[in-house]
Amino acid sequence: MPVTVLLVDDEPLVRAGLRAVLDSQPDIEVVGEAADGASVVPLVRQLRPDVVAMDVRMPLLDGIEATRAVLRSVDSPPKILVVTTFENDEYVYQALRAGADGFLLKRAKPSEIVHAVRLVAEGETLLFPAAVRALAAEYGNRQARVVLERAALTEREEGVLRLMSRGLTNVEIARELIVGTETVKSHVSAILGKLGARDRTQAVITAYESGFVAPA
Repeated sequence: MPVTVLLVDDEPLVRAGLRAVLDSQPDIEVVGEAADGASVVPLVRQLRPDVVAMDVRMPLLDGIEATRAVLRSVDSPPKILVVTTFENDEYVYQALRAGADGFLLKRAKPSEIVHAVRLVAEGETLLFPAAVRALAAEYGNRQARVVLERAALTEREEGVLRLMSRGLTNVEIARELIVGTETVKSHVSAILGKLGARDRTQAVITAYESGFVAPA
């Protein structure tokens, strides 16, 4: 089954460009478009896309609020890929904190766009881990420290979280720790549950904001 994508951007040319790139791939299908974040929730319910590629800055409802709306009101919500002009934009970081799974630069090459959609759909690693950790470290807060302390991660779970924060996949973590991939998946699932994190991106944000992992 192809990865299905909903495009959300107020610029028709951006949507057309993304559609052309993604629809050229045999394993990706663009199933719909929207010009504003206010249309996202009903379209997600109707189309059930795997990934929403969503502009972070839109005139009526921006990508941050649209992300919150999807995660709050849709059962089994899709992965959300924020589309942005600048990777260090505070809007991007707020969208990640709101629950977005990663971000895509508008100036990205076609191969990078395709890679980003596939990576976010799989959900087993971070998209642009260096940029995510830089943003998270910049906006560290006490609340994240409390969350991490209350999570009471085991020593092995702490080790897995550190490797996740470097952007390693489950296979790469398994190789690093000399354990099976299923064991790593179990640890990742436990970490997400204890941290109350929706996915790896949210867990890594907590790790960096809390100071548990220091930026390189």
